[in-house]
This record gives sequence, C-alpha cells and structure tokens, in this order.
Amino acid sequence: MSTILIIAAKEVREALRNRWVVAMTLLMAALALTLSFLGSAPTGTIGAGPLEVTIVSLSSLTIFLLPLIALLLSFDAIVGEIDRGTMALLLSYPVARWQVMLGKFIGHAAVIAFATTLGYGAAGLALWFGEAGIEPESWRAFAAMIGTSVMLGAAFTALGYLASTIVRDRGTAAGIAVGIWLGFVMLYDMGLLGLLVADQGRTIDAGVVNWLLLANPADTYRLFNLTGFKNVSLFAGTAGLASQVQFGAPALLGVLAAWIAGPLALAAVIFSRKQI
Repeated sequence: MSTILIIAAKEVREALRNRWVVAMTLLMAALALTLSFLGSAPTGTIGAGPLEVTIVSLSSLTIFLLPLIALLLSFDAIVGEIDRGTMALLLSYPVARWQVMLGKFIGHAAVIAFATTLGYGAAGLALWFGEAGIEPESWRAFAAMIGTSVMLGAAFTALGYLASTIVRDRGTAAGIAVGIWLGFVMLYDMGLLGLLVADQGRTIDAGVVNWLLLANPADTYRLFNLTGFKNVSLFAGTAGLASQVQFGAPALLGVLAAWIAGPLALAAVIFSRKQI
C-alpha cells in the first residue's frame, strides 16, 4: 500500500506544479461562482431556491467540462511515460504494474477531487454567506452533486487510462480520448433521441430507456443529480422522469462506481501484458 501511495503522491506533486491544473481549478471556481450568482437572480419570481438553481446549472456544466478535463489529464498517463522512457525506469524497481496503475490513478483522481471540491465549494460558500433560509435537503443535494462530480471525473479518468494502455503513441491516445468525450457527452444522447423518434414507442419502453441511460456515465450522473432529490427535480422539470426511473440513488452510485472500476481493471490487465 505504501508503494501505491508514494506513486500517487508523486502524481499529485507533479500536478500541483503544473500551471494547467491550477488554471483548471480557477476556471471551475470562476464558472461555479458565476452560475451561482446569476442563477440566484430569478429565484424570487419563480419560487426556486438559489441552491437548487446552482445544482442544476453546475450539473450541466460538469457533464461537459469535467469529463474533458479528466481525459486531458489521463490520456497519456501510461503511453506518455513509455514514450519518455520513464516507465521502464520505474518498473526496474520492485513494484508491480498494477501498483503503478493504481497509484497513478489515485493521484490523478485526487487532483480531480481537489479541483472539483474547491471550485464548487466556493460557490457553496458564497451562497452560505449570501443567502438565508436554505433547507438542509438542498445542502444534502449540493454535497451529493459534488461527490458524484468527483466520481464522474474518476470514471472518465479511468477511461483515459484505458485509452492510454491500448495504443503505443500519445497522438493516438489523444484521438481516442477526444472520441470518448464526443461519444459519451455529445453524441450518445443525440443518437438515443434519434432512436426513440424512429421507434415511435413500438419496442423501446421506459424500462429500456433507463438501461440505455445507465450505459453512459454522464447520463447516470445526470439521473442521480436531477431526479434523486425532490426539490431539485421539481425545479429542473424532471419530476416526471424521476417517477419513472427504476433505479434508486444507491443503484446509480453503484453504476458510477462500476464505470470507475471496470475501465480501470481492464486497463490494468492490458498494461500487465504490454511490452515495454
């Protein structure tokens, strides 16, 4: 375990020296603060709480931004070190390949967690000091949003590691990472919508749609945050969808965890057999 933590700490130290990671954290904080301040403006006329507005806005932002950040951080985690020759040096020490993989992943996931918690936490603090009468249920929904955002980032970090192990050059890994982002974030829902329109309800019912949504970590994240809490789902207009979702919050969290463990385990298997 100490070996894994040493490797993880090395990744964290390198990330903290990276200006790109600092810029990422500041960007997330700036966007979160902007959405929280702008989102609280109309709450007096439509009856929605400022924190609910922020949760819906940040959930939409997370789906587009955090997967891209995670993939950019992880796509060359393995293949990049192999190209530079540092992986062969690292493996010359008494360390197993799975320990290298897990240590590097923990380090990158910790960086994602730090940036997300600090960035979104800044918006929460601003609302804490600027708004009165926010219900405890809303704060629980906000905390769950931050936690699942970290899980979503970890899931796409694991997918980035998978891309980094199946190829032999950084350019190809980068292309696969972009394809993963486009596929899950941009194209999947468009394709699903087109499939539903073409089917006209003949064979695809609500149950099938639920399972198809679980096949995308971004949609699983969206389901959890926009349907898991009544006050948020009412404002987001997903109360009807929430009544048809067949999976509870624990099941959705389990699916997100599977999206972390599955790609990472597959990447570890491929890496264990990779010639270096």
